[in-house]
Amino acid sequence: MNKMAIVLAAGQGKRMKSKLYKVLHPVGGKPMVGHVVDTLHHIEVSRTLVVVGFGSEAVQNYLGDKVEYVLQEQQLGTGHAVLQAKPLFEKEEGVTIVICGDTPLIQHHTLQEMIKLHEQTGAAATIMTAEMVQPAGYGRIIRNAEGSVSRIVEHKDCTPEEASVKEINTGTYCFDNQLLFEALGHVTNDNTQNEYYLTDVIRILAGQRKGIQAYLLEDGSESIGVNDRPALAEAEQLLKRRINKQHMINGVTLIDPENTYIEADVQIGMDTVILPGTILRGSTLIGEGCTLGPNTEITDSTVKDEVTIKQSVVQEAFVDSFASVGPFAYLRPGAKLGQHVKVGDFVEIKNADLGEGSKVSHLSYIGDATVGKNVNFGCGAITVNYDGFNKNLTEIDDDAFVGSNVNLIAPVKIGKGAYVVAGSTITQPVEAGDLAIARERQVNKPGYADKIRSRMKARKINKSE
Repeated sequence: MNKMAIVLAAGQGKRMKSKLYKVLHPVGGKPMVGHVVDTLHHIEVSRTLVVVGFGSEAVQNYLGDKVEYVLQEQQLGTGHAVLQAKPLFEKEEGVTIVICGDTPLIQHHTLQEMIKLHEQTGAAATIMTAEMVQPAGYGRIIRNAEGSVSRIVEHKDCTPEEASVKEINTGTYCFDNQLLFEALGHVTNDNTQNEYYLTDVIRILAGQRKGIQAYLLEDGSESIGVNDRPALAEAEQLLKRRINKQHMINGVTLIDPENTYIEADVQIGMDTVILPGTILRGSTLIGEGCTLGPNTEITDSTVKDEVTIKQSVVQEAFVDSFASVGPFAYLRPGAKLGQHVKVGDFVEIKNADLGEGSKVSHLSYIGDATVGKNVNFGCGAITVNYDGFNKNLTEIDDDAFVGSNVNLIAPVKIGKGAYVVAGSTITQPVEAGDLAIARERQVNKPGYADKIRSRMKARKINKSE
């Protein structure tokens, strides 16, 4: 059966108190509407239409051409929002899913099960419902004597008896597409809010003796809608626990799951161990058998098998197998570490390719460089890549040795097996196998230190007088 979807994303989200469009607030590192659209794509809907309103450009910039758009210029209720889709959808046949763009926790298998119930029963509409101990603020599911759904009553319109009902409307539905738009033509705004409620479609269809089904969620937390910052934080925690649990089921060890933050699109291989305080963001890919953390942040990076990264920041970088990073290292965009590379404490790598077995153990900066295999950098060695106008390249061939406190003034090349003596400032190429010394010859002046101390002491006395 043909499946379509309408995503309601026109609300301004005033309760968020934010300049950011509500459905673009991230949960698990991804905007809420992104979760919803990805879930719909996972169940292979043929068309996804996003209803946008104020600030629509931001939503369209994020989602791009993955979906279609329609504008709801006036916020006149959920029924009015869905009605904006009529010119695009009214001739379609099949099932239309209506879902809110601020419900990021609904899972694809949940939608699949709801659609399955809808199709098997031949219902005109199927409502996703949940049971809540404290249902205040939610529309109530009202059933008839036979137990079928007869209508949905918004909280503000509930009688005391209706308000006592625990089963609530989550705001997600399946409709027979033709019947949906036919019923929408009969919806009025005769209610306390003077809005056109989508829920009135249920009442209309039930009055026409069309079948109405309810799909009751096993886990009501999936239905959470984010309207303010406390709800945003709640959704973040719920998604974090779901993500962490799935990684552990897949063979990843999280020493302290409550203090481990893994965003939705991160992939991790089995037997990797993640220590507390670690944050994995974006499209990060982690291999098998790694040890990450504690207090490590990795964003949009690839880390291959058997890598150790301690107390470091890795951003848009590549780390090959058996490498070690940290503690307190910073891999910036474009850093690429080969196998068995060692990057130690207080080392920064930016837009640089380090070959297999090379070592930058401490207190160094390597930027805009290509480094061969088995190159060793001493403490405090740096590539001087910026002249105030342009970034320049440093090239270092295999087996070279760069001593402590060496400045390599780019552009410059160090040949294979060359040796640069500690304290040198290199401005010219060093050929393969050569030794380079670029520093002033040491001069000792006997007894001069005592003379300096006497002068300084005399000046100090004169100033105090």
